[in-house]
Parts: sequence; C-alpha cells; structure tokens
Amino acid sequence: MQFQKKIVAVISWGLVAGWMALIFFLSAQQGEQSADLSGGITELVNQIVEQVAPEAEFKMDEISFFVRKNAHFFAYMLLAVLTLNAVRRSGGRGWMSMGVAFVISVLYAITDEVHQLFVPGRSGQVSDVLLDSTGALAGIALYAIISRGLGGKHKTKNERSN
Repeated sequence: MQFQKKIVAVISWGLVAGWMALIFFLSAQQGEQSADLSGGITELVNQIVEQVAPEAEFKMDEISFFVRKNAHFFAYMLLAVLTLNAVRRSGGRGWMSMGVAFVISVLYAITDEVHQLFVPGRSGQVSDVLLDSTGALAGIALYAIISRGLGGKHKTKNERSN
C-alpha cells in the first residue's frame, strides 16, 4: 500500500511539472505566435457570443484582453490545484500545505514573467503575477471546498476531531 501512495505522489508531481512545462512553452512563444494563438481563441469566443447573444456588440480587442487575462487566471488556478494535490499526496496537510502550494504557484508566476522579458515581443508584468496569484488562491479555495465536500479525506487528525 505504501508503494502505491508513493507512485501516486510521483504521478501528482509529474502533473505539476507537466503543467509548468506547458506554461513555460506558451510563455516562450514570441509575441506574434502568442497573438496568433490568442486570436484564434478570441475568434472562437466571438463566434460563441454571436450565437448566444447576436445583438451584443463587442470589440475584438476587448474579447482578446478578456481571453488573455482569463488564460492567466485559469492556468494558475489549475497549477495551484495540481500543486496542492501533490503536496497533500506527499504528506502535507492543513493550512501549511495550502501555503506551500500558493508559494510554489506564485514563485512560478514570477519566474514566468521574468522569462517573458527575454522573449521577443513579450513583456513581464507585475499585474499578470497578481492575476496569476488570484487564480492560484481560487484554485486552492476550490480544492479545499471540494475536498471538504468529499468527506475531508485530506484533513489532519486534529481537523477531523473538531
């Protein structure tokens, strides 16, 4: 049984590393490539909005801004969920595990923005780190709510007795 727990922990950390690698890959795209990717997603969102609310008027640059900023939020929300899961699968519990997951996510957000300073056509922005951090907090809260709803499998002995 102990071996299975270790395998699950290793797989959990592998998912964290894989997600970080995807974020790194997307951040390494030059400005034009990144804009093309965002443009394709923006066009898809625009088509959906036109189907749902044909009378609504949006400017493509507004939708593009919305798509790009939400990508930051959700990427780091998922990173925090994966990281918190990995920390807990490795034996971390309670608030400390949440703090560790948050710190890892925020530090990665900072390094990601620094990385973008060296990519042609990209820039690192403190506002993106703040947005990433907010996404990480949302992910940690979501994980906590879901784990409590599932019977608190990840609670410590002290938390279960309260």
